[in-house]
Amino acid sequence: MPEYTINNIGTHVVTQGTGPPLLLVHGFPLDHTMWSGQVDHFAASHTVIAPDLRGFGQSEVTDDPVTMQTYADDLAALLDAMGITEPVHFCGLSMGGYIAWAFVEHHRDRLASLILCDTRATADNSAAQKTRELTAQRVLKEGPDFLASGLIDKLFVKQTREQQPEIIEQTKEVIRSTDPRTVAAASRAMAARPDVTTRLPAIDVPTLIIVGEHDAISPPSEMREIADAMPTATYVEIPNAGHMAPLECPEQVNAAIEQFLCR
Repeated sequence: MPEYTINNIGTHVVTQGTGPPLLLVHGFPLDHTMWSGQVDHFAASHTVIAPDLRGFGQSEVTDDPVTMQTYADDLAALLDAMGITEPVHFCGLSMGGYIAWAFVEHHRDRLASLILCDTRATADNSAAQKTRELTAQRVLKEGPDFLASGLIDKLFVKQTREQQPEIIEQTKEVIRSTDPRTVAAASRAMAARPDVTTRLPAIDVPTLIIVGEHDAISPPSEMREIADAMPTATYVEIPNAGHMAPLECPEQVNAAIEQFLCR
C-alpha cells in the first residue's frame, strides 16, 4: 500500500483504477477496509482513493489533538501529494461525513460532488459530548476492546450480525487494532465538531445522501432533512441496512452511487 508523508504524518492509502477521482473516507473507529465493497467495483471507472486517516489503519499515530478540519486538510494535502488536481467525488461515512462538511468549507474548489453516507449535520448535544469524553478517557485506560463489543449492535442490523459474521469479526478486529490515542483524539474531535445545518442551503455541490433503512445513529428521518435542505441533493434509502450500509449492502449502495456519478 502506498505511503505518503502528509503534514508530517505517514499516511497509507489504497489506490486503484483510472478515471475521475473518487475519494472514500472511512468512519470511526475504522479504516479504509470498510470500503472493500466499493474499491474494486469503482476501480473499473474511477481512480479510487481510500486512505487511512491519521492514526487509523496503517497510517502513523500521533499524540496531537485533531479536528474535523485537521482530517479535511490532511486529505487535501494527500491529493496534492498524489498529484491529483481534478475535482474529486468525496464519499464519506459517519465521521467521514463530518469531515466532508469541513472539506466543503475549506476546500470547495476541489469538489466535483459529495456522497454522504449515514452521517449527521447537527453537532453533539451536551450528553453526547460527555459520552465522547468518557469514551476517550476509558479507551486511554483500557484500550479499544470495549468499543469493539459495544459498537457492533449500533453499527449493524440484526440480519447482518446473523448472516454475515465475517463482516462483524473483521470490523471488531479493525476496532481492536486501532491505537487508543487515535480513538481518543477522534472522539474528542467529533464532540467539538460544529453544527452545519444552517450552512446546508448554501452547499451547491451535487450531493447524494445515502442512509441505511434501520440506521439508529443517523436515522433516515434526519438524513432526509439534510437532503431536503440542500439544493442539489438526492436521497436514497438502503433497505435492510444499518449504519454501515456500504459494508452491509454493497451492491445496493454501489448502484446508487453509480447512478449518481453517471447522471
